[in-house]
Amino acid sequence: MPTLFRFLFFCATIAGIVYVTLWSFAVFVEPRERDVTVRIPSERINPVE
Repeated sequence: MPTLFRFLFFCATIAGIVYVTLWSFAVFVEPRERDVTVRIPSERINPVE
Protein backbone atom coordinates (compact mmCIF):
# COMPACT_ATOMS: atom_id res chain seq x y z
CA MET A 1 0.00 0.00 0.00
CA PRO A 2 2.82 2.55 0.37
CA THR A 3 2.97 2.99 -3.41
CA LEU A 4 -0.73 3.87 -3.52
CA PHE A 5 -0.29 6.46 -0.78
CA ARG A 6 2.76 7.86 -2.55
CA PHE A 7 0.81 8.10 -5.82
CA LEU A 8 -2.16 9.80 -4.13
CA PHE A 9 0.19 12.21 -2.36
CA PHE A 10 1.86 13.01 -5.68
CA CYS A 11 -1.54 13.64 -7.35
CA ALA A 12 -2.68 15.82 -4.44
CA THR A 13 0.56 17.81 -4.62
CA ILE A 14 0.17 18.44 -8.35
CA ALA A 15 -3.50 19.43 -7.86
CA GLY A 16 -2.48 21.79 -5.03
CA ILE A 17 0.19 23.45 -7.17
CA VAL A 18 -2.30 23.95 -10.01
CA TYR A 19 -4.90 25.35 -7.59
CA VAL A 20 -2.44 27.81 -6.01
CA THR A 21 -1.23 28.93 -9.45
CA LEU A 22 -4.77 29.62 -10.70
CA TRP A 23 -5.67 31.37 -7.44
CA SER A 24 -2.61 33.61 -7.64
CA PHE A 25 -3.41 34.53 -11.24
CA ALA A 26 -6.98 35.42 -10.24
CA VAL A 27 -5.88 37.56 -7.29
CA PHE A 28 -2.67 39.24 -8.40
CA VAL A 29 -3.04 39.75 -12.17
CA GLU A 30 -5.11 42.77 -13.18
CA PRO A 31 -6.57 42.81 -16.69
CA ARG A 32 -5.83 45.81 -18.87
CA GLU A 33 -8.84 47.83 -19.95
CA ARG A 34 -9.09 48.84 -23.58
CA ASP A 35 -11.72 50.09 -25.97
CA VAL A 36 -13.40 47.54 -28.20
CA THR A 37 -14.82 48.57 -31.56
CA VAL A 38 -17.06 46.23 -33.51
CA ARG A 39 -17.95 47.23 -37.05
CA ILE A 40 -21.47 46.32 -38.14
CA PRO A 41 -22.19 46.40 -41.86
CA SER A 42 -24.90 48.85 -42.85
CA GLU A 43 -26.84 46.00 -44.53
CA ARG A 44 -27.45 44.48 -41.10
CA ILE A 45 -28.67 47.78 -39.64
CA ASN A 46 -30.80 48.88 -42.59
CA PRO A 47 -31.82 45.72 -44.43
CA VAL A 48 -33.06 46.10 -47.98
CA GLU A 49 -36.54 44.65 -48.34
